[in-house]
Amino acid sequence: MLIPKKAKHRKWQTLREHPNKVGVATRGATVAFGSYGLKATSPARIRSNQIEAARKVVSRTIGKTGKMWIRIFPDMPFTKKPAEVKMGKGKGEPEGYQVPVKPGRVMFEVDGVPEAVAREALRKAGTKLPLTTKVVAREF
Repeated sequence: MLIPKKAKHRKWQTLREHPNKVGVATRGATVAFGSYGLKATSPARIRSNQIEAARKVVSRTIGKTGKMWIRIFPDMPFTKKPAEVKMGKGKGEPEGYQVPVKPGRVMFEVDGVPEAVAREALRKAGTKLPLTTKVVAREF
């Protein structure tokens, strides 16, 4: 799973989550490395284990000939309090890392395989993520 080597702060403040006010991605919105990409069409926070599940299914589907790029990295820690703990008593302990994704962000890219294989691999990866996605081709 992806985790940062070093973090400046152990706990971060929680970002705003209102879906109508999240905006759209301006960075990482085009396919830059491969021929096909998986683009987010809704906002979400993706955890490192979800990225790993999507990575596994893409690498299995494209085989040894294809190449894959992961364009997101989970650097934001999230916390969780134990079950049945009363309110108050501070913030929970860091549980893992996540990345906030805005609509329009290209998360995965694939190259070196036929179009049908690439689209199927990215479609399968999209089912492992907690947001709606679409497969896009590179614009030349």
